[in-house]
Amino acid sequence: MASLSFVSGSRTDTSFNVGLGLVILFAAAEIGAVGIHYIGRMRPARVSVAPREAPAALPSAAPSAPPVALPITSPAAALTPPTTVSSEIDRLTKQAQAARETGDTVNALARLQDAAQRDPKNAEVLAEMAMIYESTQNFDKSAETWRRVQDIGPSAGQLYDVADMKLRTGVPASTSTSAAAPAPTAMAKLDVASARGTVEGIPPESMLGISDINASETPDPDSETNLMLRITVKKRPSAVIDHTKVKIQVFFYDTAGDNDIKLTDADVSYEWLTPNHDWADSAAETLAVTYIRPKSKTKTADADLAAAAAAINPAKKGKPMKATPSAESGLRKYLGYIVRVYYNDQLQDKRADPTKLLTLFPAPNTAPPQ
Repeated sequence: MASLSFVSGSRTDTSFNVGLGLVILFAAAEIGAVGIHYIGRMRPARVSVAPREAPAALPSAAPSAPPVALPITSPAAALTPPTTVSSEIDRLTKQAQAARETGDTVNALARLQDAAQRDPKNAEVLAEMAMIYESTQNFDKSAETWRRVQDIGPSAGQLYDVADMKLRTGVPASTSTSAAAPAPTAMAKLDVASARGTVEGIPPESMLGISDINASETPDPDSETNLMLRITVKKRPSAVIDHTKVKIQVFFYDTAGDNDIKLTDADVSYEWLTPNHDWADSAAETLAVTYIRPKSKTKTADADLAAAAAAINPAKKGKPMKATPSAESGLRKYLGYIVRVYYNDQLQDKRADPTKLLTLFPAPNTAPPQ
């Protein structure tokens, strides 16, 4: 028999409400899940955008130079230059020159010595001192000061050459009195200026110069002194030399008695070490001059002979004139030499050892007749 199922109305309403609630809860859960998903995606995006927007609001962070501290000076300090050692030396040098021109060499030297203490390697200051010593005939001090210039070395410039020439050729004797002190100083300045034009050891305006002198002593049982000078005479580059017009004078000096200085009475001879000695095939020629004083000979002669020098003329052949010994030769001792070179009877160059001999026996500018 067919049967019908029948549900009451109250049960139907309850089931409907339960189902509807479940649907609403499920829908709310779905909406919540979707919301959480989108919120999670939006939050990182905002974080990533924020740093890109921040620099727009900040100043540029590009590197810049470090700050420089500028000195703060007053207007007075800016207008007044600082006092330096060089300016002080210049001031002292000018004061010394002014004092020297008035003949006040004492104050001039005092100023220069003050400047030299501030800068011991200032060649200009030392040269000024040397010239003042020379003008007052204090030749030992002059040579000592020129030696200080020489010790500075090539950095002293042209004054190095001047010092070298002064020490090799000696300081010329002053012919003026102390009342006329500026005159010899002016002469000394002229010497310095002319020496700056020296070429390869040859004095300016000269055709020939003494480039080297080598002294060597040979042990000799029969002689008190057996000495040889090797003298090299050089011509100026491109110069043409007439050897018949060349004269080389070599003077030897002895000490006699109470240290008197006299021309030697020893045996003097010469020999050319270069074959032609005419300066045609070579720029330099070398002459050997020998000084021999025997040990135990008593000698008699005129001690005033001008032939105590070996006067050499390359154009003439034969032996040089020898000095005739004197009775006092046993009391004599070798002191030194002077070498002079003349061309066409005009003085070209001179050397001495010791250099004081050039002061004691100044060379004439024109060769004396032989």
